[in-house]
Amino acid sequence: MFSKLKEPFSYEKRALSHGNKNALVKKRPQADNWKDTLKRIWLYLSYRKGKLFFVLFLVLLSSAFALLGPFMIGMAIDNYVVTGDLGALRSFLIGLVFVYLIHSGSLLLQNFLMAGIAQQTVYTMRTDLFTHLHSLPIPFFDKKQHGELMSRVTNDMENVSNTLNSSVIQIFSSLLTLLGTISVMLWLSPLLTLITLLIVPAMVSGMKWITKRTGRLFKEQQRDLGDVNGYIEETMSGHSIVKTFSLEKRVIDSFVEKNGRLRQSGFWAQTISGFIPKLMNMLNNLSFAVIAGVGGILALQGVITIGVIVIFAEYARQFTRPLNDLANQVNTLLSAIAGAERVFEVMDEKDERSDEKEAAVLSEVKGEITFSNVSFAYERDEQTLTEVTFTAHAGETIAFVGPTGAGKTTIINLLSRFYDPDKGEIQLDGRNMAHIKRENVRSHMAFVLQDSFLFQGTIRENIRYGNLSASDEEVERAARLANADGFIQKFPEKYETTLKQNGQGISQGQKQLLSIARAILADPAILILDEATSSIDTVTEIKIQEALQRLMKGRTSFVIAHRLNTIRQADQIIVLQHGKITEKGSHEELMNNKGFYAELQAGQTKEQAV
Repeated sequence: MFSKLKEPFSYEKRALSHGNKNALVKKRPQADNWKDTLKRIWLYLSYRKGKLFFVLFLVLLSSAFALLGPFMIGMAIDNYVVTGDLGALRSFLIGLVFVYLIHSGSLLLQNFLMAGIAQQTVYTMRTDLFTHLHSLPIPFFDKKQHGELMSRVTNDMENVSNTLNSSVIQIFSSLLTLLGTISVMLWLSPLLTLITLLIVPAMVSGMKWITKRTGRLFKEQQRDLGDVNGYIEETMSGHSIVKTFSLEKRVIDSFVEKNGRLRQSGFWAQTISGFIPKLMNMLNNLSFAVIAGVGGILALQGVITIGVIVIFAEYARQFTRPLNDLANQVNTLLSAIAGAERVFEVMDEKDERSDEKEAAVLSEVKGEITFSNVSFAYERDEQTLTEVTFTAHAGETIAFVGPTGAGKTTIINLLSRFYDPDKGEIQLDGRNMAHIKRENVRSHMAFVLQDSFLFQGTIRENIRYGNLSASDEEVERAARLANADGFIQKFPEKYETTLKQNGQGISQGQKQLLSIARAILADPAILILDEATSSIDTVTEIKIQEALQRLMKGRTSFVIAHRLNTIRQADQIIVLQHGKITEKGSHEELMNNKGFYAELQAGQTKEQAV
């Protein structure tokens, strides 16, 4: 599950290997309209130009033989059927079979090759999108629904895949067939060709009217589909809350409303786009009737032969068929462009701010952290931290206390460089943390959070997530130190027991113990505990506290806790109110100060007594 994947192909990486980053920026247009989006898709296709040009050759071959068949039939009528030359007709039929065999074979081969090109291209796009998602900063995910992002990786990418599989070949084939048909028709009879072309303005006008509306409607359909997916993911994740508060009806009503918008946009997108084949069929039948009537009159006058009428009748269908196919593919292409635009919107989001070129990489970290006059705001005019200053010496335990919104979690976010301070400086072992690579900073940290997340996989794999190179013995030792081995041994498959996503089927306390085992295996210099024992029963809390004491030994630890009895032994307790430090010191010092911390302690003692 956690094995290292082969580095994905991407045109960004390819561009960087052939030049500097500025060249890449110039090459890569923004996805703000359909032309730019098509350029972006072509950049992905262009690295398979060899196969693509061979497919185009096969398209040319199949189109040529598709035109040759009706022409041979018309000539056979004039030269063999009318004259009664049956011997020559038999030889002709053998040649005609050969022509259609080549036509069919080239169609099969081009479809096979194009399917491979399309899947390789979409594989690369999806990998680039997924990779880019993991390079985006935390604030991006704070503002986006996870289900809506999932929709872009799955539904929108699948839309692009389906279009590349079918539309690329169809568009080129239709254009070649159209040009070839017009050329042969002009050679046979300019008059009948002119009559056939009279329907083109009506076709173009109809297509222009329809596509002008379907492009907008397909965008709305993809947007509404993303909203529905996001809402489903959100409600499924929080289904227990929905049940607890008996809000099923409200949730269903909200879903019906969103689903109704999707139905409405989908209805109009599909209905209006469906006008195109109906319009083309009507004009096709009209063209066929006119050619048959005018051609019959010309044949009676000896201007053209019966064979030419047959060729024209077939070519008239071949003339309108590529127009019809082009019109249908335009609708499919518009739908794919709408999906691709949503994909490229995410790809165009700025990565987490790059590290400096000279950013340091620390091989060893003692764990001394200093905040010097640090100020930070998530939103302008809403200061979250103001002039925060403190020092955590290596191996010390620092606890943060304060009401909700005081800035405790924000300090942790700054410490882990999910965000950077607006003012002030954070130092790690005397170095400005802004001058150390983010990945390097985080590699020396481990987190045990209030809501521990477990991946779908075995218990052993979830613990090993803390250190992918750890042996089985090291994993099991970490579990024993975390007091997790006891409940693991009760499962029939022990460490090979497969957990469902987010550890469904085991208790919150057991998930916390596995998270602690994961942190022990990581062997960090800095440990961050964010409400690690909240919502845990007393017996399990004792086990967790024992495990945490082992984990914290010799490490610089930062603890956020509402239960003040769990932080009495902290070397330093920092009290935050409204983003400012109002008190700091040991438990005894703060109790003697008789300030806010002493009030909190008295309040919790009173609650426990009751």
